[in-house]
Amino acid sequence: MAGQWRNEFKNSRKGQSEMSRQVYLDYAATTYTAPEVVEAMAPYFTESFGNPSSIYSFSDRNRKAMTKAREQVAAVLGASQDEIFFTGSGTESDNWALKGTVWKLAAKGKDHIITTKIEHHAILHTGEFLQRQGYDVTYLPVDEEGRVRLEDLKKAVTDRTALVSIMFANNEIGTIQPIAEIGAFCRERGILFHTDAVQAVAHVPIDVQAMNIDMLSLSAHKFYGPKGIGAMYLRKGTRIENFIHGGGQEKGRRASTENVAGIVGLGKAIEQTASRMAESAPRITTLRDMLVDGVMKAVPHAKLNGAPSGERLPNNANFSFVGIEGETMLLDLDRAGIYGSTGSACSSGSLDPSHVLMAIGLSHEQAHGSLRLTLGEETTGEDIRYVLSVLPDIVAQRRAMSPLWEDYLKGLQKESR
Repeated sequence: MAGQWRNEFKNSRKGQSEMSRQVYLDYAATTYTAPEVVEAMAPYFTESFGNPSSIYSFSDRNRKAMTKAREQVAAVLGASQDEIFFTGSGTESDNWALKGTVWKLAAKGKDHIITTKIEHHAILHTGEFLQRQGYDVTYLPVDEEGRVRLEDLKKAVTDRTALVSIMFANNEIGTIQPIAEIGAFCRERGILFHTDAVQAVAHVPIDVQAMNIDMLSLSAHKFYGPKGIGAMYLRKGTRIENFIHGGGQEKGRRASTENVAGIVGLGKAIEQTASRMAESAPRITTLRDMLVDGVMKAVPHAKLNGAPSGERLPNNANFSFVGIEGETMLLDLDRAGIYGSTGSACSSGSLDPSHVLMAIGLSHEQAHGSLRLTLGEETTGEDIRYVLSVLPDIVAQRRAMSPLWEDYLKGLQKESR
């Protein structure tokens, strides 16, 4: 894979000091748009710019391109192309799933949604909005590794439950949920099941039929596609209210003139990323494990947050370092040319500790000292070795200046007496 972004990063590594290196490890926040994807999109900005809803032949190419993109998405999910609806983002798809379901089913006495405490804010804030409108929302707890307990879900279901919405894999700690088991239970009870799969699509295998998924949200910029385009899988026969009203686009389900270039980019990106999955996932997992092992050995009292290797996204590593602030650590890493995050990029402006880390039982101090590093297609062993040469020293230096670290050590001494 080539491109200006990658070339600039690679060139910065040659013939320069270590401190001039650049290592991007925030792929969970966003990926670059692959050059092949940009190339596929280009004609739909300047050449084939016709409105696909127009009946004249000039728009034929656009309509065919959209059909192809639907087929590309459907093939990756195990769906049919007429079950794929293009949206403006994964967030829009999440909003549509929750609001559209209760708006449709409340008249039948189904006004209850079940979700979890560790969902993306696209789900949590939508749930809060619906609660203000008088709907009932249950937020399930998770275990210390971020997993939903099926028994908790079963206890939460009532005769009024319209929808269960549980994310496929967590964006902060990478834990993969038991989606097939949850889907089977919901199907048995006649409850619609939605999953926010924004972090998982094209990175881990998904089969909406085998997993009994009724609705699924995805976003192109998480798998080397463009920003501003997403999709919703909506199982055939599933009736929910529209979220955006206007024209008759997307078979009358989602109004707005179609973003043809974005749709083409999404289709190309999901096809390419999924086709590499069998090869790239083991490679990235090996590098991720190399990073985790190195940090846990080099940094005293470091904690890995989330599930074990086989039950988390291949590219995700989330650590907590007691005694330091995550934002300060990010600035130190940034000066070394290493780009990661503390918590979710979507909530990085907040001073509150991560709701995900709090939900798995971390203290405020532990949650504030978190670091999420997420790997991608361009990550190399050289990158990981560089991070391991820098990060332990940063943690040690910050701890040496931290009264929180001193208090922590004193606490350990008291416990050992």
